Amino acid sequence: MGVTPAAGATVQDHVALAEIELCGELIIAASAVEEERLSLDRIDEVLLVRGA
Repeated sequence: MGVTPAAGATVQDHVALAEIELCGELIIAASAVEEERLSLDRIDEVLLVRGA
């Protein structure tokens, strides 16, 4: 699910929205693990899937 910037939004707003979406994906992934922290491999997996 992508976020469409409002009319007149700047490039910085678009970048900020993309970063917020990535953070959200990491939060969702973190809430789904039984360990205390996400492994670096899992973080890479989440970010690469969203960034592709």
